[in-house]
Amino acid sequence: MDFSNRTFSSLILAGLSVAVLAAALSLPAGAQMVMRGANNEGTPPVKVVQSKKSPSRKSSIDTEQSIVALVNDEPITGYEVRQRAEMLAGGSVGEYVKNNVESRWKQIITGKKIQEEFQEYAKKRQPRTKEDLQKIQKEFVIGKRNAMLAQLQSEARSKTTTKTSKAALDELIDEKLKMQEAKRVGAVASSSEVDAVIKSIAERNKLTIEQLTKSLGGSLDPMKQRIGTTLAWNDVIRRKFGHQISVASRDVDKYVASAEGGEDQVELQVRRIRINTPAQMEHGGIAQRVSQAEALRSKFTNCNDLSKLVVGQSGVQFEDLGKRKPSSFPEPTRSLLLNAKDNEMLPPSVNEDGIDMFAVCGRDVLKAEEARRTQAEGELKQKEFDLLAKRHLKDLRQDAHIEYR
Repeated sequence: MDFSNRTFSSLILAGLSVAVLAAALSLPAGAQMVMRGANNEGTPPVKVVQSKKSPSRKSSIDTEQSIVALVNDEPITGYEVRQRAEMLAGGSVGEYVKNNVESRWKQIITGKKIQEEFQEYAKKRQPRTKEDLQKIQKEFVIGKRNAMLAQLQSEARSKTTTKTSKAALDELIDEKLKMQEAKRVGAVASSSEVDAVIKSIAERNKLTIEQLTKSLGGSLDPMKQRIGTTLAWNDVIRRKFGHQISVASRDVDKYVASAEGGEDQVELQVRRIRINTPAQMEHGGIAQRVSQAEALRSKFTNCNDLSKLVVGQSGVQFEDLGKRKPSSFPEPTRSLLLNAKDNEMLPPSVNEDGIDMFAVCGRDVLKAEEARRTQAEGELKQKEFDLLAKRHLKDLRQDAHIEYR
């Protein structure tokens, strides 16, 4: 089939222009997904025994079958580090591709040799009809696009792997320590539990398992190892510290109150003792009344007997304020009331009307906020859990023998 340069030009530019959009829409899943670390407990400093070699360890990591580090005599290889580094860089690779695909594609379709390349490609396939030529042109565009995406991914990995290698090695050291402790206490995650988490991650990111695998460098093994370690480690912390994790009701109140309008979802049962002061009173007189208030507070035992404290006291009043929302009190009284336990009296506070002492005698949670309080309690327990996990990992690191090769 005979075709002119003009025919080539119109076909290739039209097809490649359309492919710009196709390439952008066909980005690898990793370009639209940023993976989050699993070590909620953080990474404490490493206590290590180093060999005489440089601590950079770059040459060892580049040699995949070499042993990069020993953690209590268990090896970590360069291959494991590379795999983990690629997984950690998954989001960065996707971002790099996404940010550069359009400009790179423009460079390709406006290049001086693009028509020559297409002509050579088409002549080898000897099209006989216009339809044959269009089919060949489509194959050429797809091939160029795939080669470009592969090149961008390769560039991104070369840029990020070096940066993530140390983070990957640190994470693998943590995992060795966690799994050693998990095996010691018999805490092991099943493969079905790990697979369920993998499936959930894929669904949340609107990916198939195959797309998720591709976005993580072509293998799910590093992620499965990380998830299995996390599940087993959580079991270790629950067994060892579960009985220590508790959240007081006042802490939940304070946490809920920290949200906008949250404090008014709790009603406090408040009673008050007020010591009257004259409009004009010298500092010595105020100090005397504050001492009187402190003396009364020292006798407080519970709300039921509060009214008895004022019997026979001149200028002292007892008042049951009933149920009040925290926002009805000025600061700092509002925060003090929220932080107080039931049957607890606050220290004396001086104001223009006298000296007040408030007692929290109970609290009611609005029914509509029960779910919110349950969520708040769970979040507070998780914070306590993470803190205990971080401390335990730090202890394991301090006692471990870690040698870099």
